[in-house]
Amino acid sequence: MVAMNRRLFLLLALCGFLQGCSTLEYYAQSVGGHLSLMGKSRPIGTVIEDPSTPERLKVRLQKIREMRRFAVESLRLPENGSYDSYADLNREAVVWSLVAAPEFSVQAKTWCYPFIGCASYRGYFDKADAERHADDLRDKGLDVAVEPVPAYSTLGWFDDPLPSTVIDWPEEQVAGLMFHELAHQLIYVKDDSTFNESFASAIEQVGVERWLEREGDQAAITSWRNTLQREEAFVELLLSTREELQGLYAQSHDKDEMRRRKAAVFRGLERDYKALRQRWGGYGGYDRWFSRGLNNARLASIATYEQWVPAFLYLLRRERVMEDFYAACRRLARLPYQERQQALDRLLVQSRQAADR
Repeated sequence: MVAMNRRLFLLLALCGFLQGCSTLEYYAQSVGGHLSLMGKSRPIGTVIEDPSTPERLKVRLQKIREMRRFAVESLRLPENGSYDSYADLNREAVVWSLVAAPEFSVQAKTWCYPFIGCASYRGYFDKADAERHADDLRDKGLDVAVEPVPAYSTLGWFDDPLPSTVIDWPEEQVAGLMFHELAHQLIYVKDDSTFNESFASAIEQVGVERWLEREGDQAAITSWRNTLQREEAFVELLLSTREELQGLYAQSHDKDEMRRRKAAVFRGLERDYKALRQRWGGYGGYDRWFSRGLNNARLASIATYEQWVPAFLYLLRRERVMEDFYAACRRLARLPYQERQQALDRLLVQSRQAADR
């Protein structure tokens, strides 16, 4: 705890001197929120042994211990103190993510931080803080999205606890979140949120598939694969809409006409989603996503997490062995930004060609 407090203190103090930091208020809430989270954490073994712990929670925490060991042994993810503790938070999210984009662009606004570089989102431990800053950005004419985030990674700086926000999720979703966040600790590229999130999402997909195969639950495997197929179709729909908007925003219309056409594109997205639901037999798992409203920031968020996932999955199939795959990813990470984008784009094309064979 002493070392952790010293790091956080130095981080906060440094922000007062760096132009990349926006305000001390933002960093203060980040530090305070993280300290609060760590203060509510207890070792999983202690929680399991506590007579007052409900039996259902003990069983789930024991399963999480198995997932953590699997992450190290099968996926070759970092072996450290992350997810060896449990934090009972009694709220819906750990943080709320704020994403913003210009009215006529699907490129997310970026914020820059010491040590980790620039990212296309900001995290707030208090939802009211996130909404207040979102209102400020809306007043400046930006499209804004505030999304609940069930967990986050400190990139290995600290031992991240498993929060209660995910404890009642289906087993495969808890496993996926853990694998995703541990992947951030393994490889993280400054100033490239899309690379980082796409890489972690690919590890999540592969990890859950292998975990369920290990468990031998064929029904769960079938359900997970159906979930991935629906997710792939949903993401493809969103990315194609994003591409359509990019084309629109490149045109020379006046603002009123641009707004009219933008609204028409989003109405088309809603129609296409309803058609997807029909194909899925009425499955409405993404209804809540639509209920929060459609704008450029919502689409920018999706692109950040999904754009390069097929490229990473193709690279893993090509390399076969996890260590070789990670080595290839580190080579990509060392490339200058534009070269990295070009290399990932080539992998994306190759993944589509392989799928068409």
